[in-house]
Amino acid sequence: MAGGWSSDGAVQDQIDATIEDAVKRARSSIPRGESLTRCEECDVEIPEARRKVIPGVRLCVECQSKIDQEMVNRSGYNRRGSKDSQLR
Repeated sequence: MAGGWSSDGAVQDQIDATIEDAVKRARSSIPRGESLTRCEECDVEIPEARRKVIPGVRLCVECQSKIDQEMVNRSGYNRRGSKDSQLR
């Protein structure tokens, strides 16, 4: 049922677009190519086991953890579209 100016399925279209964006972002962050032997951020040696498990790895575990945490902190969008979030 359409409400106001929105068309039927508009909410689902928004959900699908959000998921598609997240998948594209995740795929673009997948390492490719040959793994580095040393971290490109801090120059610490990357263990051979990590290089084997993650082809194309460029960062040590500690630097990758920091970057992952920054990404979590940056993604603070409320995409649910509740009335409460629209009033802010």
